[in-house]
Amino acid sequence: MAQATVTTTNLTPSPRAGLETPKRAPKQAQNSPLVSLIAGATAGAVEASITYPFEFIKTRSQLRSNGQSAGKSPLSVLRSTIAQDGLFAIYTGCGSLVAGTALKASVRFFTYDSIKQMLSDDRGKLSPARGILAGMAAGAVESAVAVTPTERIKTALIDDAKGARRFKGTTHAIGLLVREQGIQGIYRGLLSTTIKQSATSAVRMGSYNVLRTEYQERLGAPQAVGTFAIGAVAGTITVYATQPFDTLKTRAQGAQGEGMLVAARSILLDDGFKGFWRGSTMRLGRLVMSGGIVFTIYEQVAAQLRGLKW
Repeated sequence: MAQATVTTTNLTPSPRAGLETPKRAPKQAQNSPLVSLIAGATAGAVEASITYPFEFIKTRSQLRSNGQSAGKSPLSVLRSTIAQDGLFAIYTGCGSLVAGTALKASVRFFTYDSIKQMLSDDRGKLSPARGILAGMAAGAVESAVAVTPTERIKTALIDDAKGARRFKGTTHAIGLLVREQGIQGIYRGLLSTTIKQSATSAVRMGSYNVLRTEYQERLGAPQAVGTFAIGAVAGTITVYATQPFDTLKTRAQGAQGEGMLVAARSILLDDGFKGFWRGSTMRLGRLVMSGGIVFTIYEQVAAQLRGLKW
């Protein structure tokens, strides 16, 4: 008697036609502390070197001249500076800012990436609120470690160059300020700088995080051009949201130095409420370029470093 052949079939239900498992956004790459430090320092140094003339003109326009508000347009400041002291005068204080920017950018990205990894979900994604929180913390740390002393020296050099010319250079300025005012003279404007830096970093890093996440989910990981555009938009948002903090910080860090309340009062007396936005045009020019440059270089250098075997 012949045996009956039984054909077994796969009883596992197959997905219905036309239905696919939703794709999850790729997990965002995480940077090690060393990668964050090196990539941040490189990005900061390059960005500061390229955009320094914008910073010089912005700072000069915010400072008083012989006790009075300068009241000059950015082009007037540029023309008068070149006419009086030559083209290279617009790089007065540049060395201090480049060194300081390299340090502060490395500290900023190290702090931001460290906090980001603690607050991110399993795909490395950071919510807008947590992105702002991480940026605020990064700004506070970089202010205390690097920004306040380097910005103080840069601002004092620019302020001194238009009048008394007591300072012969960065080293001489540091020594003279310490002798006359003590170590606190180098940290003049710490409170206003920390407020400004925390707000700036929170807006800048927070908006960049949101824009980059949206871009990556819709179009994939951004290349250099996309990163530059995202960084430029983040820079634009940052300028108008935080300019009053920057103007207040500059007044507090002039050659003589002013308390924060005195600086705020002098701005109001000189130019009224709109005076808090003095220098925003040149800062916009710098931060649009700065945002594009620093994030592009940071992402490119970090990507190269992640591919190395340490």
